[in-house]
Amino acid sequence: MTRTILVTGGGTGIGLAIARHFVTAEPGASVVITGRRPEPLSRAAAELTGRAADGVTVVAESCDHTDPGALLRLRERLPGRIDVLVNNAGGNTDFDAEGAEESDLAAYARDFRANLDANLVSAALTTRALAGLLADGGGAVVQIGSIAADQGAGSYGAAKAGLVAWNISLAGELGGRGITANVVSPGYTTETEFFRDRLPDERRDALVAATATGRAGTPADIAGAVAFLSSPAARHITGQVLHVNGGAHKAR
Repeated sequence: MTRTILVTGGGTGIGLAIARHFVTAEPGASVVITGRRPEPLSRAAAELTGRAADGVTVVAESCDHTDPGALLRLRERLPGRIDVLVNNAGGNTDFDAEGAEESDLAAYARDFRANLDANLVSAALTTRALAGLLADGGGAVVQIGSIAADQGAGSYGAAKAGLVAWNISLAGELGGRGITANVVSPGYTTETEFFRDRLPDERRDALVAATATGRAGTPADIAGAVAFLSSPAARHITGQVLHVNGGAHKAR
């Protein structure tokens, strides 16, 4: 049976790499990518269509995954079955914030909630909106987390830690339908917009030095982990976190 794969935030970086995997590795698949920005989304769709294996269809849908109304409209445009849902949309919104003075509690609250909305609430809303479309007896939901959930990064780290906790509950809710739910947790990964091209060389060198492998991760590394958790080989794995960080965070 051919599968339908939905990758949120699929226009750039890790999301685009995940979509690349599915359009090249699954002949006949339908790959849907979403994003808030029309131009990167359109470029990604054109690239993916050019790479696609036989029979693969690529669809790009504009969607803000923090907006319940937008998600309901997206649901109406999707096929009747989603085999793989990858909740990748998000990022550290602190990089785009103006920065709040210590005395400005309202601004701090606004900025804190922005990260929760972008990284946790968006995944929960998307999954809730599309739950009825998820394929029984073989569906997979994969969240894209972060090493920040274990090592800290303000409200962004808190949001990603919350994503892990929420995913545990989700795995229990979906397990009876034969649907798995897991988290892939990247460490420092190049070729993304995460740091907005503002990462100092010294910080980059420190992040690489913290790994056991001596290199930064790539979006393809993350795509490979998502592909595994979405495959028949991973049908008895759910409620778990797969760390993909070159050993920068070591877990039992």
